[in-house]
Amino acid sequence: MNPSELQGAPAPPPLAADPEDPSHVLLHGPTEVRSVALVVLTVLAILATLKWASAFFIPVMIGFMFSYALSPIIDTVERWHIPRTISAAVLILGILGGAGVSVWAFADDANQLVSSLPDAAKKLRDTLRRTSRSENALGTVQKAAEQLEKAAQDASTTAPAARGVQRVVVEKPAFNIRDHLWSGTVGLAALIGQIVVVTFLTYFMLISGDTFRRKLVKIAGPTLTHKKITVQALDEITGQIQRYLLVQLLASVVVGVTTGLAFWALGLEHAAVWGFAAGVLNLIPYIGSFIVTGVAGTVAFLQFGEMDMALAVVGASLFINTIEGNLVVPWLTSKASRMNPVAVFVGVLAWGWLWGVWGLLLGIPIMMVIKAVCDRVDDLKPVGELLGD
Repeated sequence: MNPSELQGAPAPPPLAADPEDPSHVLLHGPTEVRSVALVVLTVLAILATLKWASAFFIPVMIGFMFSYALSPIIDTVERWHIPRTISAAVLILGILGGAGVSVWAFADDANQLVSSLPDAAKKLRDTLRRTSRSENALGTVQKAAEQLEKAAQDASTTAPAARGVQRVVVEKPAFNIRDHLWSGTVGLAALIGQIVVVTFLTYFMLISGDTFRRKLVKIAGPTLTHKKITVQALDEITGQIQRYLLVQLLASVVVGVTTGLAFWALGLEHAAVWGFAAGVLNLIPYIGSFIVTGVAGTVAFLQFGEMDMALAVVGASLFINTIEGNLVVPWLTSKASRMNPVAVFVGVLAWGWLWGVWGLLLGIPIMMVIKAVCDRVDDLKPVGELLGD
């Protein structure tokens, strides 16, 4: 049979699957269904535990991050024959004191900004009234809606209720400031409690030095190979997390300074407060920059009363955060973590769903730890390959 006849002939049907003959098997499953189901159930159980015990895991992870960030300073001071207990206490007290002084320094500008909100709201209300009074299509639609609403109210008040039917009116509960003050007080107390827990946990981890590192190496396995792999994984985790924290700190400082200078040049009031807020919120991936941009644009519109100035403030903030968030930080983070951007984005979303804002802050360091462990465990190497760049 020549090749032309072969092209016109129909394709032969596939051979029947024969478990005894591997060449007749249509699909080769990589694992058994039972193993896959067990893995899925294990992952779901872990996620449920992390979600349920978030109040425990979040302070622990924050303490780990702070200990990784501050341990190089304590190690350097220890070489000068200063005990770790003293150096760690002085360093933590200095950080807390510096944070308190920073908040106190910006407190006056922040209070002025809050005090100006009623005037800004009045200006916005007057602007909306002037806009609603103009004769345009939107004003006509608004008037028609008001007439329809008035007619509906008149019909509901004049029409007698049917006999035997009780009329029910749902009244909204009155605003109770005590409830809001109580919820705010409870939330503030919980935040202070978490800060205290994180502070003591960071202190104890700093004074412990490499105790847990030596213990992990000791229990890693009896052979020298297992101990070397454990040391490599710990070194990689330490280096990646420290580089990532350094990148985030420098990026936040740059964003805060440039945002404050840009808003000051545009004439926005309390530019220093906006710069401080932009630097702090920059630590929250993807969300912090949107919060600063939206609120700053709204305040600029209320201050200047012109859309052009509001757009200028929004444009400046977007430009700064776009350059920092889409070019500088991703490039530096990829160099530090060696993870692909898709895995980073999905991981941040997943941890944000689990732990909220704290998950957004801790998502990338946790993904670094997971990748470093998966790269050195044979059964988990596919996960490490999936996370890698």
